[in-house]
Amino acid sequence: MKDADARSITTARPSVGESHATERRHLDRRHLLRAGLGLAAVASAGGTLLTSEEAEAAALRAPPRVLSLVNLHTGERISAEYWSRGKYVRDAMRALNRVLRDHHNNSVHAMDPKLIDLVHSLSRKINRRGPIEIVSGYRSPETNAMLREADGSGVAQNSYHMRGMAIDLRVQGLSTRQLQRAALSLRGGGVGYYPDSNFVHVDVGPLRHW
Repeated sequence: MKDADARSITTARPSVGESHATERRHLDRRHLLRAGLGLAAVASAGGTLLTSEEAEAAALRAPPRVLSLVNLHTGERISAEYWSRGKYVRDAMRALNRVLRDHHNNSVHAMDPKLIDLVHSLSRKINRRGPIEIVSGYRSPETNAMLREADGSGVAQNSYHMRGMAIDLRVQGLSTRQLQRAALSLRGGGVGYYPDSNFVHVDVGPLRHW
């Protein structure tokens, strides 16, 4: 096995450092409130309005979210519990950012949590037990410009990859068409279908497909 930062399976569960304890408490509270408000809205749509306290308690009881990925370019694998008890787990999100970095120049960028949630929902939709295979995650402006020069027709000038809002992926044992249909059904943003390259693009931009 290589070192844990390169090619090992990582289960990310953070420990709270004293130097960041106050900051984390504030962040955790905000995440809980956001999750609680979301749950309250859902409950309201179903005819039952939750108070903020009830919504927060429901968020705390919600099951954790675990995402498993493998970066096809670096071979890195990760299985991270990135959301738990109503909040995103900071160390797990950082570990996911690392695996999803621009492999051309090792640039790391914070991925949009909504994108991570979208990939998690997609994994559940297709009942995926193994890791999602990542073709492209974050893409630096320099890499995006290089790829546009090499193949301008397939690379957007203002790509959502440069904002940490897009992932190109594939799933072993599942056709690209099946993966595309599953992604479209989630209505989480953009979905691109690339059967010749055997991957599907998903992003958390406006709802659209190509």
